Amino acid sequence: MSYITLASNILKEEAKAILDLIEHLDTAFDDALHLIDSSEGRIIVTGMGKSGHIAKKVSATLASTGTPSSFLHPAEGIHGDLGMITSNDVVLAFSNSGETIEILNLLPSIKRIGASVISVVGNTESTLAKLSDVVLYAGVEKEADPLNLAPTSSTTAALALGDALAMCLLSIHRFTAEQFAVYHPGGTLGKKLLLTVKDVMHRENENPVVFIGDSVTKALFTMTDKGLGAVTVVNTGGYLRGLITDGDIRRGLEKKKEFLSLRVEDVMTKCPKCIEENQLAAYALHLMEKHKPKPITVLPVVDGNNKIAGMIHITDLLKCGLV
Repeated sequence: MSYITLASNILKEEAKAILDLIEHLDTAFDDALHLIDSSEGRIIVTGMGKSGHIAKKVSATLASTGTPSSFLHPAEGIHGDLGMITSNDVVLAFSNSGETIEILNLLPSIKRIGASVISVVGNTESTLAKLSDVVLYAGVEKEADPLNLAPTSSTTAALALGDALAMCLLSIHRFTAEQFAVYHPGGTLGKKLLLTVKDVMHRENENPVVFIGDSVTKALFTMTDKGLGAVTVVNTGGYLRGLITDGDIRRGLEKKKEFLSLRVEDVMTKCPKCIEENQLAAYALHLMEKHKPKPITVLPVVDGNNKIAGMIHITDLLKCGLV
C-alpha cells in the first residue's frame, strides 16, 4: 500500500467519524445549548491528554465567538485551579473513555461548587457520563491509525462536535462579524473588519489637492511635494471634480511641450473612482486591485457629501497587513 493510499484511507475514516455523529444528534444537544445559554457564568472546558488539546481548542473557539470560556487542566484542577469554577459556570468535559481518572477526581468538588457538567464521551455508560447533567456522544467505530490505538478519529469527532456547539451558540447570541473583529484586533481578519479608510488615508497637509483653474505645473509641484503620485482636483467648495496622476503628466509631456501651462481641468480624469472615508480599508484595496482595465494605486477619499477628505495609496493598505 502506498503512503498516499494510506493517507487517503485515514482521511476517509476521520471524515466518516464526523458524519456518523449526525445520526447521534438528539435532544441532548439542545439541552447542552440551553444549559450553556441560560448560564450566568463561563464555560470551563477540561480534558486530559489528547482530549485536553481538543478541549483547549474548543475553549478558544467559544471565547472568540462570544461565549466566555476558559480551559482547566484537570491535573492542575485538583491542586487549586478548581478555584476558577463558580456555581454559575458550566463545565464541558472531554473524555473518549469517560473513565479518565484526572477528570473523575474533579467531579465531587465540581458538584460541591454547584456547577453543571456537560460531558463529551465515546461511552455513554461510562462513569463520567452517569455523573453529568448532559451527555453528548462522540464515539467512533475505530480509530483511523493502522493499530486502532492512537486518538485520531475520536479526537476529530470530539473537535467537530465542540465546533458545532460553538457555532450554534454563535447563532443563538447573534454574534456578528464586527464583534468577531473586536476579539481579533491584532490579526489580518480584525484589520479587514475594523480598519476604515479614514484610519489610514492622507489628510489635511498630507493630502495633494489643487483647484479648478490651477495650472498643470502647480499640480506637478503638489504631486512631487506630497509623494503620492497623484493630485485630486476640487472646486472652491472642496467638492471632487477630477484626478491627475503622474502617468497623466508623463503622457501629456510626450504629446506637447506646452502641456505644463494647461489648466488642470483640461487634462484631469473627470468623475474618477473614489471611496468614502467610512468604508472599510479592505474594500478600498479590493477596488484598487479589481479596477478595469488595470489596477489603480490611488483613490481620492470623500466624505458623505462628496467633499474631498483625503487620499489613500495602495502601499498604505499593504503596510497595514491587509494581504
